[in-house]
Amino acid sequence: MTQQKRFKNLTQNLKDKASVIAAVLSPKRHASSVRVHVLRATTHALTAPPSEETIAAVLTVGQGSNRNPRACIDALMDRLHNTRSATVALKCLFTLHNVVVKGPFTLKDQLSCYPSYGGHNFLNLSNFRDESDVESVELSSWVRWYAGVLEQSLTVSRVLGYYLNASRESQESKKIILSNASDADLLYKVEALVGFVEQISHVPDSLHLQRNELVYEVVRLVGEDYRSVQVEILLRVEELGERMDDLDVGELNELVGYLGRLEETQDKLVLLFVNRKRNNGFWDLVQKTKVKGMAKKREIEGKWLTVVVNTGAAELARSSNPFLDPGQLSPVPRIDFATVR
Repeated sequence: MTQQKRFKNLTQNLKDKASVIAAVLSPKRHASSVRVHVLRATTHALTAPPSEETIAAVLTVGQGSNRNPRACIDALMDRLHNTRSATVALKCLFTLHNVVVKGPFTLKDQLSCYPSYGGHNFLNLSNFRDESDVESVELSSWVRWYAGVLEQSLTVSRVLGYYLNASRESQESKKIILSNASDADLLYKVEALVGFVEQISHVPDSLHLQRNELVYEVVRLVGEDYRSVQVEILLRVEELGERMDDLDVGELNELVGYLGRLEETQDKLVLLFVNRKRNNGFWDLVQKTKVKGMAKKREIEGKWLTVVVNTGAAELARSSNPFLDPGQLSPVPRIDFATVR
């Protein structure tokens, strides 16, 4: 480790301790405890992600009435938006992700409502960049990517009506519910789910950073969301596949388009999750349903062409034959000129 790196680590360690002391001495006793736990979960130390105990402490302090959950989310957001450190930002996002996955409903609800304060792209990290060293620059791209994943996760949760990892319905129960859903509703939710997978696939090219323990844990947690999304997509694609004969061309176009977009993410996702989340059965279903949808679309369009050609021929015969009565589509018997003498 270079002397410059040691000095940076020492400075950041002292800064973390000073922030904790300031939070402890704050006259706002209610917010003080919350902020202390948030600071301990989001230190500058890059060696490891927040421990399970540290995350559990944040989730616990965020329980209770609306006052505690809001103070907890506000503390995390303040820490996220005021830091210039890619490590701190990544830890804030990791802690927020744990809120979504394991937090009490009141805490999740505060996080879900938070976009109303800032609108679209509420984490506001699309331009985040820590230029303190080469590794921090690379890590900044992971911060931007992870923020997009979390935003898309909350969007999908609002579309589905439940959090990805919090649904208590079994797959069989979900199938029954989906069997009563409209085609439009199924397609609308497939589009949102595919958008989430696309966001995950936009992972930075610096995949070697997965050797970093913090990045590794981030990818592991995102991988759990990805697995849940695959299940949600699979159930809806199966249901739409069974309804294929009843879908119109517009709906078939939508379905085939979404499945095509999904297939384009496969290679990048295999690299990201190092084949741990390949799930060949899922991709086989996507490919087969897309092919079936394309064939059904061609079949319908072929019937349209036949109708148009036949109608056009009948209309031509009617308009050019003076012996046809008004509205009569069949031509009069043809005269074989070879027999005329």
